Amino acid sequence: MAKKSDIAVRQSSGSVFADLEFAEPGEELAKAQLASHLRQILKRRRLTQGAAATLMDIDQPKVSALLNGRLANFSSERLMRLLTALGQDVEIIVKAKRRGQERGRIRVVEQAHA
Repeated sequence: MAKKSDIAVRQSSGSVFADLEFAEPGEELAKAQLASHLRQILKRRRLTQGAAATLMDIDQPKVSALLNGRLANFSSERLMRLLTALGQDVEIIVKAKRRGQERGRIRVVEQAHA
């Protein structure tokens, strides 16, 4: 077992995807957030994977992959289509980046339930 002093530690940038050196960390975070919303909806509705697959017009193994965070075969666009299939509105807002930022960012914001 390694001693505590043998383990290299570095401070997080605030994004696990950036820390893991993903090519597009903002895109990966957005996908994870969209998938999280899908999981919450399926859980709230108490849908089986089979029932969810039927509603979203995908096969059950894809629902399993989604629920288990295996998102490599899901684009953000596809995840948004799945959300709309479950009766959710998805809005995309494009605006100027904040002053001082090198590039724009991608983020997913959930509106409070009415």
